[in-house]
Amino acid sequence: MKRYFLFLFLLPVVLSSQILTPVKWSFSQVQISDNVYELRSKATIDITWHIYSQFIEDNGPVPTKFTFQPNPDVTFDGKTSEPKGHEEFDPNFDMKLTYFEKEVTFVQKVKITKTTKLKGNVEYMVCAMQCLPPTKEPFEFLLVGKEDVTVETQSLAIPGKTTAATTTPTLTLNLQNPLTFNVPSSHGILDPVKWDIQGVMAPGSKGKYMITFKAAIDKGFHINANKLKEKELVPTTFSFDSLVGVKLKGELNSLSKVVEKKEAVYKEKTRYHEDEAIFTQEFEGELNGYIKGKLEFQTCDDSKCLPAQKVKFEFSIKDGVFKRVEENTTQQVAQTVVGAFPYKHPTIDHNSPLSSCSITSDEIKGKGNWTIFILGFLGGLLALLTPCVFPMIPLTVSFFTKNSKDKKGIFNATLYGFFILLVYILLSLPFHLLDKIDPNILNTISTNAWLNVAFFVVFVVFAISFFGYYEITLPSSLANKADSASNVGGMIGIFFMALTLALVSFSCTGPILGSLLAGSLTSDGGAWQLTAGMSGFGLALALPFTLFAAFPSWLNALPKSGGWLSKVKIILGFIELALAVKFLSNADLVEHWGILKYEVFMGLWILIAAAMLVYLLGKIKFPHDDPFKKWTTARSIIAAFSLACVIYFSAGFRYSNETKTFTSLSLLSGLAPPAGYSIIHPNHCPLNLNCFHSYEEGLAYAKQTGKPIMLDFTGWACVNCRKMEENVWNQPEVFSIINEKYVLISLYVDDREKLPAIMQHDYMTALGKLKHIETAGDKWATFQTETFVNNSQPYYALLSTDEKLLVKPVGYTPKVSEFATYLNCGLDAAGKK
Repeated sequence: MKRYFLFLFLLPVVLSSQILTPVKWSFSQVQISDNVYELRSKATIDITWHIYSQFIEDNGPVPTKFTFQPNPDVTFDGKTSEPKGHEEFDPNFDMKLTYFEKEVTFVQKVKITKTTKLKGNVEYMVCAMQCLPPTKEPFEFLLVGKEDVTVETQSLAIPGKTTAATTTPTLTLNLQNPLTFNVPSSHGILDPVKWDIQGVMAPGSKGKYMITFKAAIDKGFHINANKLKEKELVPTTFSFDSLVGVKLKGELNSLSKVVEKKEAVYKEKTRYHEDEAIFTQEFEGELNGYIKGKLEFQTCDDSKCLPAQKVKFEFSIKDGVFKRVEENTTQQVAQTVVGAFPYKHPTIDHNSPLSSCSITSDEIKGKGNWTIFILGFLGGLLALLTPCVFPMIPLTVSFFTKNSKDKKGIFNATLYGFFILLVYILLSLPFHLLDKIDPNILNTISTNAWLNVAFFVVFVVFAISFFGYYEITLPSSLANKADSASNVGGMIGIFFMALTLALVSFSCTGPILGSLLAGSLTSDGGAWQLTAGMSGFGLALALPFTLFAAFPSWLNALPKSGGWLSKVKIILGFIELALAVKFLSNADLVEHWGILKYEVFMGLWILIAAAMLVYLLGKIKFPHDDPFKKWTTARSIIAAFSLACVIYFSAGFRYSNETKTFTSLSLLSGLAPPAGYSIIHPNHCPLNLNCFHSYEEGLAYAKQTGKPIMLDFTGWACVNCRKMEENVWNQPEVFSIINEKYVLISLYVDDREKLPAIMQHDYMTALGKLKHIETAGDKWATFQTETFVNNSQPYYALLSTDEKLLVKPVGYTPKVSEFATYLNCGLDAAGKK
């Protein structure tokens, strides 16, 4: 019941379209002696919200938990400490809880043997009148050993400047080739701070760079220090929005004297710099790269503070030469620096194509949700025939009709059916929250190799269970609690009756639900596809209880429960095995393992279909399975279907002279791997078309030939992509246009092949999120979302050789005539028809 209440708290957040982030974490370290540090994790919490202590008893809310990655160079001195928090008895959890409001700092003391990095994360749950799902915040500390630090007092003079030297503690580096520029101010008459930002590189040491930020401050003014306790003031901060080919080396160094002063108007001591302030940040990396960032500072005097100001800075690294970037050449540098890519392409406006001639795929997208709904409904009907659900129908209907008057019994049965539907819809709601957090997250989840491997294992386990070797059920305590709650009576009691049915039937419905979950968990329709599928499934389960309550005489037409139900489970077991192979194939395609090539996949499906046929012929017997006594119509139909599958799957091994590989089967489009993913007849492009998997290479070829570009955002595990390639592209009126008139560039958004180290970097998206670009799939997915504001696949965009959008892009378009019209529209706009 406690977890049920927690779910009620989470529900309003799941339903909300706004992503709440009431906790901001900051991480710092303090060296308290040689090689001994205090790691400080500070949570700043919005008003009315709170997070929980690390020390919460079982069955309570999620406690705050710090997890550190193992590091042999780090020794932990005790556990992570926390201050005294608020204590209060919480009736929802029936226990006294400790929590923190406004802000809290956790401290972990460590000792190191040498310079090292310590990584980890903090898991926490934040609550107010509602609770957000538990969240993990990653952190990383750079701990410098005594032998790696050289701090000395010396005269610091900025190279190339004539300002007076100052005596200050500084980090020594032999630097040359300073690059200095003045940053103008645009914040009104008062301009008491002038910034000099210098880029320098270390001589004789490749790949080491440093940026020095020097502020010249007018007399009577000061700027706030980098670290402040007083929250009403803005600290001087430095952020790096884009790092290409380089990474930060250590933390920001403040090399100027900090003045601390207690002022009456502030609670805490103010910390600031007078006359001048110098900060340095070191970098290390490759000989080609790009650095973009900004600094924010606030200037004050004894009577007032000016509004906070921001100063942008950019540097390029080309063949080891470190130099500034002028503002008007930023885009050019971003395109020429190795590893940088214009994710938000400056010449492509997805809202303003050159021609209005096109088609729309909105109706098709709507049909996609209806298709998922119908598939879910069929899955629900199939679940009705399982031994976990079918015997429940007459028993439940009799309960409602015998214990109530006719009208009330029908109403209760209808309410019972509605609650069954509601339970399955509620199961899809958490995925809507994930979809809001990151538009690409559902596609990332569905194409994750290890998740697909997990589905493979789960489905094999379910299949063996269906064969009767063991039974899979949810914990009996869960079902017992729901069953006890159903005795309450009224609407609440009926709701828990529906929940009880969902729990006790899990061993039969779980595999079907799993198929539905994995099949619809893509970015094509977002979480709404999953909701549509769950709605169809729940409606199919709910309808019989309502209809049979309204028409009790129909119960006489139902077949009696018996051995045929176990045979239905065994047949479902064969289907589960086939689906398990499909999920393993998804992982194989994404990771390019090469273990489930086209021939292996088709061979396994033929064996599974043949095994089901042999079972229906009575040649195989499973535990708890009654022998076949006679041929029935249903048995004959399913046996004929199995034989037809064997024959049809075998037809997939026919060789095609047109595609130079095996013949794709239209009914298996999106289920089987592409025919070109073959051991005997490999082909790296769909239908043996000439294609590029790099935008840059394809663009260069298009400029050379003068042909327009067909940009194909696709995925290895994308079902509708395979349907388009094998059912639409293969038609003569489409194939000839793509093959002869366009340069095809197929970009796989789920490609897990890692980019070279120099091309891996962080990118600030249009939504203000910092995204790490590590794989080819990351690069192409970001290109699609940033330039075209779309994250579904397939997605087709037609471009001119000067990278202008010809017509409005389209998605899944199963009608051959419509897609041919779309391609011809692009040719008209390019003047190439």
